[in-house]
Amino acid sequence: MSILQNKRVEVINLGKEDYQKVWDYQESIFKQTIDRKIANRKQEDYTLLLPTENYLIFCEHPHVYTLGKSGSLDNLLLDEAGLREHHAQFYKINRGGDITYHGPGQLVAYPILDLENFFTDIHKYLRFLEEAVILTMADFGISAGRIDGLTGVWVDFEEGAENPRKICAMGVKSSRWVTMHGLALNVNTDLSYFGHIIPCGIDDKAVTSIQAEIGQEIDMAEVQNSLQNHIIATFGMELGQ
Repeated sequence: MSILQNKRVEVINLGKEDYQKVWDYQESIFKQTIDRKIANRKQEDYTLLLPTENYLIFCEHPHVYTLGKSGSLDNLLLDEAGLREHHAQFYKINRGGDITYHGPGQLVAYPILDLENFFTDIHKYLRFLEEAVILTMADFGISAGRIDGLTGVWVDFEEGAENPRKICAMGVKSSRWVTMHGLALNVNTDLSYFGHIIPCGIDDKAVTSIQAEIGQEIDMAEVQNSLQNHIIATFGMELGQ
């Protein structure tokens, strides 16, 4: 664990923003955090050590498909002409997981955390993110949970349920216990865009959104506020000024 545990988190709202711009922004913060950790480990005078910062970035993206480093291009069902027709972009990226979709009406959260400020366990990190989403869903009257062996959050998740539906996908990268990428929660998402991929490489389960589950459009800011509060509480963070 870090000598200088810092549990403060800065929340950054980027609004609707291009995927590549946000990816570059994440990478810059990610690198700065790792560089500080490396400098600290070389520093012999403990009084000169600097704490690492934690960030929680929220945004929405235009239509885009992203393929994780362990994914298969076969799970994208559109060619270049099809992508243009649907006004969608495509990126191969450096997170874990397979293919997923981002677009308007979907709340994306990118935590860039130094896990040495909290705990050094990437599986626990994913479970904590899932728990924050599950609690958020409860705030909107939706019963959601986990399915063994499948990362993310699901509706009708109980064993034997006839129609499990993914409401939140996750894919993360970590290096030296610093995280990037994160989760995508379907709020008012156009679910037809998932029909052009095999989401996360899973071809026998559906996707859903808060809007689809409760039958009405939901205020994105309200969902973000709920998710932000649950992430902060679940991790024991302190909201930075």
